[in-house]
Amino acid sequence: MARIAGIDLPKNKRGEIGLTYIFGIGRSRAVKILEEAEIDPNIKVSEWDDDQLTTIRRVISENYTVEGELRSEIQLNIKRLMDIGCNRGIRHRAGLPLRGQRTKNNSRTRKGRRKTVANKKKATK
Repeated sequence: MARIAGIDLPKNKRGEIGLTYIFGIGRSRAVKILEEAEIDPNIKVSEWDDDQLTTIRRVISENYTVEGELRSEIQLNIKRLMDIGCNRGIRHRAGLPLRGQRTKNNSRTRKGRRKTVANKKKATK
């Protein structure tokens, strides 16, 4: 069982894909890590020996921020934006999209389920 940064990597996947299960490591970074550790990206995770695992762990811990540390860093960045009251911080606080998208029709992911507002009755003459 390969365990890196508190994550159990799937044994049956190629090394390049297996590393992407760690938060903060995508495909390009996984290839770069394996390149630095001098390991073939096509070798499956189950075929890594202990020396290869330790070199991968060392490369990740020395050069990259991953998992809990990265999550907390992101949360602190969002909190900082909210504290200084910039536009992105205000949008975070209101639960609206941050990057200039229109909100009339879409953005249901950020806004949540529709809240139907009843119509006002027309005044009779």
